[in-house]
Amino acid sequence: MTTDPFAQFKAVQREAWAIFAPTAAFTTPCAAALVDFAGINRGESVLDVGCGTGVVAITAACAGAHVKGLDLSPALLEFARHNASLLDGEIEFIEGDAEALPYPDAAFDVVLSQFGHMFAPRPDVTIAEMLRVLKPGGRIAFSTWPPELIVGRVFALVGRYLPPPPGAAPPPQWGSPDIIRERLGDAVIDIEFQRDEMRFPTLSPRHYVATMEQTIGPVAKVVATLSDDPARLVQFRRELQELATQSFAHNIICQPFLMTRAVKR
Repeated sequence: MTTDPFAQFKAVQREAWAIFAPTAAFTTPCAAALVDFAGINRGESVLDVGCGTGVVAITAACAGAHVKGLDLSPALLEFARHNASLLDGEIEFIEGDAEALPYPDAAFDVVLSQFGHMFAPRPDVTIAEMLRVLKPGGRIAFSTWPPELIVGRVFALVGRYLPPPPGAAPPPQWGSPDIIRERLGDAVIDIEFQRDEMRFPTLSPRHYVATMEQTIGPVAKVVATLSDDPARLVQFRRELQELATQSFAHNIICQPFLMTRAVKR
């Protein structure tokens, strides 16, 4: 058996992201945008990688697809199962790793991920797994945060204060079309991109920072790590609030994101 060099890193992620559920509602309209962009059809088999509370999986199921969802966090999967219980039909949600998908080759017509697979440490392993379980002619579609815009810059800030282990790729790289093309390579055809935005209601940039600290695992981890270094914690919060201020207007933080779709050869 091969030992996962990122097992401890993933254990930290599993714990950190458990607090995300209160913010998941803001990702619900984005889920509809991704499902529409992916062109989900009734009867198709769909996998949602990094499904979190199930917003994409459930949206795809409402479009008539047969859906499975996988996430690293058992806490978020409990929310996903509860959300799915309000629907007719069944969605199978299981705990699992995007770098080791527990499904056979060519099992799905569509593989989706909304701000999920991008946090797996090894992009080459992750994309190989997502394409492995996708049927030839099937579609892969995902949403990611561009590195030059607010959420990508937030995660870059987090990485400066709490660097990932050596060999782990920064999540915002998944928001660069050039890098996406390189990672998908010639395993796919017909790559298309589309931008959209998440509108995050908040009373002020300071309120936004407080919400991030309470619901976004990596941000909460930085705050906890800096608890014994008050000066650096003040600086981190100041920098985070400055980023939020640049995107704040009319009690909304506009968070643009990138959607990618491609067809497996």
